[in-house]
Amino acid sequence: MRRKTVVSLLRTWQEVRGTALHAIGMDSPIRPSLPKPDVKPLQEQMQSCFESPGGEITARAHTAELGRIYLSLNEEGREKFLRLLAEDFDVDHLKLRALAEKYVKTADAKDRLKLEIDLRQALVSPRSVILRQFTALPDGFKFLINLRADLMPLIGKDSKLAGLEFDLKTILSSWFDVGLLDLVELTWNSPAAVLEKLIEYEAVHRVSSWDDLKNRLDADRRVFAFFHNKMQIEPLIFVHVALVEGMSDNVQALLDETSPLSDAAKADTAIFYSISNAQKGLAGISFGNFLIKRVVSKLTEEMPHIKTFATLSPIPGMRGWLDPLLAKGDESIFAAKEATSLRKLSADKNAAVGLLALLETPWHKDAKTAEALKPTLMRLAAKYLLEAKGKDGIKPLDPVSNFHLFNGARLERLNWLGDTSAKGMKQAAGMMVNYHYKLSHIDENHEEFVTHGKIVAARQVRSYLD
Repeated sequence: MRRKTVVSLLRTWQEVRGTALHAIGMDSPIRPSLPKPDVKPLQEQMQSCFESPGGEITARAHTAELGRIYLSLNEEGREKFLRLLAEDFDVDHLKLRALAEKYVKTADAKDRLKLEIDLRQALVSPRSVILRQFTALPDGFKFLINLRADLMPLIGKDSKLAGLEFDLKTILSSWFDVGLLDLVELTWNSPAAVLEKLIEYEAVHRVSSWDDLKNRLDADRRVFAFFHNKMQIEPLIFVHVALVEGMSDNVQALLDETSPLSDAAKADTAIFYSISNAQKGLAGISFGNFLIKRVVSKLTEEMPHIKTFATLSPIPGMRGWLDPLLAKGDESIFAAKEATSLRKLSADKNAAVGLLALLETPWHKDAKTAEALKPTLMRLAAKYLLEAKGKDGIKPLDPVSNFHLFNGARLERLNWLGDTSAKGMKQAAGMMVNYHYKLSHIDENHEEFVTHGKIVAARQVRSYLD
């Protein structure tokens, strides 16, 4: 999929380059790995983009050429390209410091206002000027999104790249908001290119075949996609919905291709079973509040007989939180009865170590073992969802939980062995959760969560901690 995008961008920009080839010189000799002798020509090309000599056509040609160079590089070359852009086209720190010191010493209101303006301008990095020029190119937004996707894995290796990532995120955040997105329902008759991307980008429950995809687009299902007017054939988010009777508690049953087609007219519940970000480069960029609310509103208009809107969601971070505690042999997370039961069940003197060993086996296939583990694991799942916090000490540690609570949902129900796939067992010991979207409460729930960090949860979920 990435290769197709590169080819498309190169074709699109070839015409832009051609209109002003005399202004940017011959084709760049820069080689894929960006060896040292090729760094200076690249710096000069970046500088040309920053200074924008000539008219608008020439400026666009310079930007298209810079993008072409990047797309021609291999992984090693792209990393060097990003480091060069991050370090050589950063803000002028000496100028910034001098302005800041002058501002602190200035008492006159008129002079301070002028210095504030100067400071704002000094904080605009040359690289951000270069990056913004891509927004004027055809498919330039897709290029910036892919650029950020390439950059994000590198930040952990070099903090100097964080400034570049911030600039990219700022540019993309200013353009991508839920109010600027178009909501489109996909069907089996939608363009094949979009359906291919639906298969490619599905991140929650892999689409195994075209038959599987057809099943997800059947009369008792709905699939929606959000598009941006700057990327009309590139979906940003996919939302999969199943129309059922009652709240679903098992994803294998929900996605069973052999199950008979349900009558959508008799359905009383819409289950959101997969919400996938189709663009890795937009990770961490909020599309605004109430993304799901738009889908709920659309479904309500089409099918007023649907009264319940809920998700069947994974708990992707549960084992990542629990396993390290178990590995340390921390028995404090268990009640006395739980620890005793686990020691007997695992034949290990340490209940935590014993549970960790059990979780690495196909324990769920043995009814007796599964029943014995159920009370402990359900309580630990509730503890994780209600009490485990992220780095800020406020937001839930689980990313899926954070997303739905931010969008105004209520943590409704834990589902025992709701996903017994290898992925489901590895992520959350097979457990899933329902988040309930009640239109009359979405705004209130969102405000409680954002303002006070309150997790609105049903009594059934909180009862596991009693």
